[in-house]
Amino acid sequence: MKKNLLTISALALVTLGFQNCNTDNQLPSAAYEPKLELPAQEYDYKAGVQAFIKDAHTLNPKLVSSNLNSGFILNGIPQFLPSGLSFNTADIKNEVATLGRVLFYDKKLSINNTIACGSCHLQSKAFSDIGDVSVGFKSVKTTRNSMSIANPMLTNNLFWDSRSKSLQDMVLRPVQNHIEMGMDNLQVLTSKLQSTSYYPSLFKKAFGTEGVTEDKINLALMQFLASMVTHNSKFDEGSKTKFNNFNSLETMGKDLFMSERLSCTKCHTGANFSLGDEVSFDNPYGGSGDSGPNGTANVGLDMVYKDNGRGNGKFKIPSLRNIELTAPYMHDGRFKTLEQVVEHYNSGIQAHPHLDANLKDANGLPRRLNLTPIEKTALIAFLKTLTDTKYIADVKYSDPFKY
Repeated sequence: MKKNLLTISALALVTLGFQNCNTDNQLPSAAYEPKLELPAQEYDYKAGVQAFIKDAHTLNPKLVSSNLNSGFILNGIPQFLPSGLSFNTADIKNEVATLGRVLFYDKKLSINNTIACGSCHLQSKAFSDIGDVSVGFKSVKTTRNSMSIANPMLTNNLFWDSRSKSLQDMVLRPVQNHIEMGMDNLQVLTSKLQSTSYYPSLFKKAFGTEGVTEDKINLALMQFLASMVTHNSKFDEGSKTKFNNFNSLETMGKDLFMSERLSCTKCHTGANFSLGDEVSFDNPYGGSGDSGPNGTANVGLDMVYKDNGRGNGKFKIPSLRNIELTAPYMHDGRFKTLEQVVEHYNSGIQAHPHLDANLKDANGLPRRLNLTPIEKTALIAFLKTLTDTKYIADVKYSDPFKY
């Protein structure tokens, strides 16, 4: 009798979840069970994070602290890392991150078993998507392009509008989103995962008990994402050897990127070539209003924005790591190539009232860089040195399911 009551309660929760989601989808098939292939022993997720921290220390151990909150000097230019890390790397446990990997790729996290986190964050594209905007569980387009995942533990402003300040806050938002994955009732999700053949044992390995809870799902996803470090690009190797591995075109592009003339490092700075939200020593170019970027910036894409981002057309300053792989670009995927992106900053910036100060000239007008064809080619050659081929081939970040 007790078992029957539990079964009825579980079905009631599932039904409630579908009603709350306001969808016309059928209930997920109980027979749906993807084939999970995991190694007998977990991959070492923590070691990768520690290696990343060690690499940062080799650049300048006196200026880079153990929690990556200080800066280092590159070619005489200060490079900064965002303060307020969203995760304590010492807490990463391989069993928990392994569970997070399974959750990241499991389509059961969507209400109708059609979409996983990994569906819109493809490893071959440095965990970005192929379309201008991503598609949700009912084949409905979302409103924004899926950002790549690059060292998210360094990020304190997540999503294009920087609405989330930590991985803990961020990881379940897409799962609950009414367009993306539709699982707005997390009680439905925990019951659904508890009934699978593989999650009870994975949760026991990770947490000591088979019970599936919202907090455990959150923590596992958070640890997996925190372990996703990319730091094996040609640029990273060059930073240890005074860039003697760069050819002449890449060197020209690097010098342009670091130059005051282009001022790229005003926004794309630090180990992640991005910028956090806090104004501090770690974010010397931060500011309020339009005086400087503070994690987000209006880059003059339009005079009138259909999507205003954080407000006034301001969107997160994304990481440039693996930028070669993550087309299309911008929040709406409007640019299909790096050449188009470079040309926007060269000649296409529009005079929006809230245009970022770093993109204005001395007269307050949109800057025109007047790059020559060879300079444009060199700048793109440098951006391609940020590609980390090991990251997109690392099996511990790969899809463990065989559908």
